[in-house]
Amino acid sequence: MRQAHRSAAQAFLMPEASGPESWGWQGRTISRRVGDRWLRVVSQPLDKPTGRLWDGAAAADASLPRTIPRPRLLDVIDWTAGGHRYRAELSELVPWPVLQRGGPVLEREPDLPDGWWAELRAALTTLATVSTDRVSVRQGWIDRNFATYLGIPPIQITDWVTGHADLHWANLCADHLAVLDWESWGAVPAGYDTGLLHAYSLTVPVTAARIRRTFTHILDTPAGRTGELVALAQLLQVAARGGHPELAPQLARRAEQLTGAPVPSSPA
Repeated sequence: MRQAHRSAAQAFLMPEASGPESWGWQGRTISRRVGDRWLRVVSQPLDKPTGRLWDGAAAADASLPRTIPRPRLLDVIDWTAGGHRYRAELSELVPWPVLQRGGPVLEREPDLPDGWWAELRAALTTLATVSTDRVSVRQGWIDRNFATYLGIPPIQITDWVTGHADLHWANLCADHLAVLDWESWGAVPAGYDTGLLHAYSLTVPVTAARIRRTFTHILDTPAGRTGELVALAQLLQVAARGGHPELAPQLARRAEQLTGAPVPSSPA
């Protein structure tokens, strides 16, 4: 992946990479500063389909209003080598730090101003209205997994919106709001994005409470609570596979608050 990143920088006629590396899930992506730009490289084995994640960034750049604060995608290169396909995405460099490095789970109170929260609310409100045929959360997943991870029957989703679908603290910038990493965006249940950000904040109760206040118009509705349950179920699945062990107890408690049912202790 490092060699692929170097090759992409050369192809874009950019300087050698500098600054810290930013790695995606299981080493699937690598991102790093090159000159006054940001270069992200994603890989996929040739024997596996690319799926919606492959063109998410390009689709977002073409389809989403510029009023949603995010870096502009400047150029894309695709190539294959050694049994893998690669995509390099050259973007504007966002000068502000992300709110959480090293993972999505919040570790400390970010102490953000009211204006930042207002910008986030406005951005998600605009995003929700965008028309798209991309699907990020499927009813079939809910049907298969609600009983396993939440201990309740599946709920039929009737209120779908367009969402970021990976809204967490490593994808949000401080100082000035910028929303990063758009590969997953698409149709989600109402309340899913805010429910996911809230779930990743349960380790910092002050921030979790701020999210509930800012997005009470979503989270305190039947549709919004269902969307939050979908986010919790997905993270409980991740926890059952060994991910985010520090978050698992809070996820279970929050799910039980919403459903009144105990979370299964040993999901199949």
